Amino acid sequence: MELWILFGTFSVLLLIGTPVAFCLGAASFATVLYLDLPPVVVFQRLNSGVSVYALMAIPFFIYAGDLMVRGDIARRLVALASALVGHMRGGLGQVNIAASVMFGGVSGSAAADASAVGGLMVPQMKERGYGADYAVNITVVSSIIALMLPPSHNMIIYSIAAGGKISIADLFTAGIVPGLLLALSLMAVAWFVAKKRGYPTEAFPGLRMLGVLFASAAPGLILILIIFGGVRSGVFTASESSNIAVVYALFVTLLVYRSLTWSEFVAATLAAVRTTAMVLMVIGCAAAFGWLLAFLRVPAMLVAALQGLSDNPIVILLLINLVLLLLGTFMDMSPLIVITTPIFLPVAQAFGVDPVHFGVILILNLGIGLCTPPVGAVLFVGCAVGRVSIWSVMHSIWPFYLAAVATLMAVTYVPALSLWLPSMFH
Repeated sequence: MELWILFGTFSVLLLIGTPVAFCLGAASFATVLYLDLPPVVVFQRLNSGVSVYALMAIPFFIYAGDLMVRGDIARRLVALASALVGHMRGGLGQVNIAASVMFGGVSGSAAADASAVGGLMVPQMKERGYGADYAVNITVVSSIIALMLPPSHNMIIYSIAAGGKISIADLFTAGIVPGLLLALSLMAVAWFVAKKRGYPTEAFPGLRMLGVLFASAAPGLILILIIFGGVRSGVFTASESSNIAVVYALFVTLLVYRSLTWSEFVAATLAAVRTTAMVLMVIGCAAAFGWLLAFLRVPAMLVAALQGLSDNPIVILLLINLVLLLLGTFMDMSPLIVITTPIFLPVAQAFGVDPVHFGVILILNLGIGLCTPPVGAVLFVGCAVGRVSIWSVMHSIWPFYLAAVATLMAVTYVPALSLWLPSMFH
C-alpha cells in the first residue's frame, strides 16, 4: 500500500501539471504520514540531499555557461565549426553539430546548447534554404552531446545520487568517447538527409582564415582544457574547477573579448540563481523520494524481479534502457537521475556493470528523453528557437533519434567505449 501511495500521489500530481519538485515532495510527505513516521523526516532528507559539498559545482558551472552564452563565446565557436566542417554536404547542419561539441565542453548543459547554438544556427540555416524542421532536428538532438562532455553537471548529480563514491573525474572522462561517437553518428545522418533533400555545402575559407578563427575561439576552448585537465590531474576538485571556470569566463568576456555588458552580467547572474534554485529544489525533494524507495526496499525487489525474468545481462540492460527511455518522456532529467540511480544502479552492478559505465548509459538515455514529448525540455527550446510546431519537428526527427538510440545501444553493450579512456589515467 505504501508504494501505491508514493507512486500514485506522484503520478496524479504530475498529470495535473504540478511542478516535479512539488510532486516528489508531496508524494514523500503523504507516504511518511501513512507510515506513521515523523513528518520532519521529509525535511531532514531534503536538507541532507542538498547539503552536499560536491553540489557546489553545479551553480558555478551553470553560471560559467551562462556567462559564456552572453559573452560572444558561442558565436566564435560556431564560426570555427563552420570553417572546419562547413564544406561537407549539408554544411550548416554539420556546423551545428560540431558547434554543439565545442560549446558542450564549455556549458555542459543541453538546454544552454540548444538555446545558444540554435539561436545562432537555426536562423542562418533557414535563410540559406534549409528546412526549419531539419535545422531544429539537428539542434535538438545534437544538444545531448553537451550532457556527455565535461563539465556536465548531470554527471555530478549522478555521482552524488550513487552515494558520492564514484569519481567525478572518471565520469567526465568516460563520457568523452560516447559523446564524440554520438556526434559522428549525427553527422552521418545529417549528411544523408542533406543529400536526399539537396542541401548545399559551404565554401572552405582556407587555412589562413581557419587559423584566424581558431585564435579567436581559443580562449573559449581553453576553458575546456582547464576544467577537464584540472579535475583529471587532481590539481583541483570539480567544485573548485567550477569556481575557476566562472573567474575565467569573466576574464575572457570582460577583458579579452570585451563583449559582456553590465546588463548581460546581471541577467546571467539572475538566470544562474533561478536555474540553481530550481535544480537544488528538485534534487532535495528527489532525495527524500529516493530515501523512501530505499526504506521500502524497492531496489531489492526490482533486482529480484529482474533476476526472475532473466539472468542474461544483455536482456536486463535492454529492459533498463526501455524503462529509462519511457520515464524520460514525461519527467525531467535531474529528478530522474536522483530517483532512478538508487533503483537501477544496484541492479546493473548485480549483473556486473561498472558504475561509471552505467552512469554514461543513464545520462545518454535520459538525454534522449529531453528531446521526446510530452515533457522534452530541449525539444521545446529548439521549437521555440526555430518557431516551428512540435508536430512538424517530430514528423522528420526519427533518423536523428535512431542515430542517438544506436549510439546508446553501442555504449550499453560495448563497455570499452566508456571505460577505456578513464583506464588510461589509472
